[in-house]
Amino acid sequence: MPMISATEIRNGIIIKFNNELHEVVDYTHVAPGNWRAMVQAKMRNLKTNKTTENRFSSSDKVEHMMVEGIPAQFSYKKGNEFVFMNSENYEEIHVDKELLGTKAPYLIGGLEVTLYYCEGSVIEVRLPVTVDLKITQTDPPMKTATITNVNKPATLETGLIVNVPPFIEIGEVIKVDTRDNSYVGRVGK
Repeated sequence: MPMISATEIRNGIIIKFNNELHEVVDYTHVAPGNWRAMVQAKMRNLKTNKTTENRFSSSDKVEHMMVEGIPAQFSYKKGNEFVFMNSENYEEIHVDKELLGTKAPYLIGGLEVTLYYCEGSVIEVRLPVTVDLKITQTDPPMKTATITNVNKPATLETGLIVNVPPFIEIGEVIKVDTRDNSYVGRVGK
């Protein structure tokens, strides 16, 4: 893999750091007075999804990993594997549940995702920013629910639990933000 200087680190690139793949989330070039220049990088471990910060000197080299994104659709779950269909060649791609982590409860049939490959293996499944899911369980709506600021839990068709406004009912389809599990709004309203 190509080695790059730490000064070439940019947002969104994938680097190998401590023998694990990390996505650079944010970086800052720092040149403190008489000291040597350095790069402060905030990185997300693609395996654990944990974010860490690391300081590289300007003379450090990092391994830049070539990553390819492929559009795919979620098809079905089989045991501990999730099966996707490559949207370009219709090939089935099996992804282990462990790689998906907290993203699994968003997967419904036909959902468009992007599969990221590095060295021939899927390293990440990137979801759309919002997903439309149907509510299967929640408390009945409150009579004076239009003004109140108190949310209630709702169970969605995939088992995911999200806090929703009190006027939301069973059977409604809502839009959920996949980045933070938050209610965005009703679909079609």
